[in-house]
Amino acid sequence: MKEEATLKMQGRPLSKILALTVKTGIIKSNLIPMFAGLTLALYTYDFGLLEKLPEILLAFIGSSLVMGAAGAFNNLYDRDIDSIMKRTQSRPTVTGEIKPQQVLWLGALMSVFGILALALTTPLAGFLGFLGLFFYVVPYTMWSKRRTIYNTEIGSISGAMPPLIGWAAIHPDITHPAILGLFIITVIWQMPHFYAIAIRKHDEYKAANVPMLPVVKGVRRTYIQTNIYLIILIGISFLLGSLSIGLMLVALLLGIIWLGISVYGYKRMDPEKWAKSLFIFSLVHMTVLFSTVIIYSIMGIIFDL
Repeated sequence: MKEEATLKMQGRPLSKILALTVKTGIIKSNLIPMFAGLTLALYTYDFGLLEKLPEILLAFIGSSLVMGAAGAFNNLYDRDIDSIMKRTQSRPTVTGEIKPQQVLWLGALMSVFGILALALTTPLAGFLGFLGLFFYVVPYTMWSKRRTIYNTEIGSISGAMPPLIGWAAIHPDITHPAILGLFIITVIWQMPHFYAIAIRKHDEYKAANVPMLPVVKGVRRTYIQTNIYLIILIGISFLLGSLSIGLMLVALLLGIIWLGISVYGYKRMDPEKWAKSLFIFSLVHMTVLFSTVIIYSIMGIIFDL
């Protein structure tokens, strides 16, 4: 009761404090690519939804716990810079609504049970869950985020683990070109997305001494690097053709539109508006792509296409 009273001392309910600590918004958004990878594996290897229901449930539970653990550890370690940046100043780890020791225990318990739940589907899924957590906490949060302009690239590895985990929970082999394509697309997607955020939050990242690419190298370098990644994104889309020409065409079209927005917008907008247009389309890109993969896979399963 004493701990609960401590958690509520700032006026927010315990459920809200815990949700902010484990970043439930990020968990929800990352469950979509996980489910995309999972349904794609079901379709590829001709499994039924009910046939793999235990694995599906464990994949959702395990992924949620591992993602929540990553968020908790990130909040715990970044308390100092979060107190400087306006958009993170209200996090419970900054306001003192939750104690560091409590966050540490929360993250540890979620890690153990999350990896165990994934391992009950396949050992590979459990290993990928651990790998994603490790990459987010150690190479990204504890090392690269504060030291190099390539922090986004390093962090993108963990950010792209959900589709691999979903696939591996159904079938313990991630060498199929389609899932490799989905994984690489998810990796590459993160650079234009987070570069756009960094441009819009330039002053906050600068104040916190976080060396995001636009802060250190400027908008022109960010524009060039963004376009390079978008061209790579377009090329990687062809890997989806190994499973479905339709999925490949959707990915290609989305990538081409995104590149067009980048080139057109940079010439005609100020950096803030250009970055906003890239950010908005990044959300459209992932929503449409993963939704298409999920719908295509489920329709294929149900109607045996």
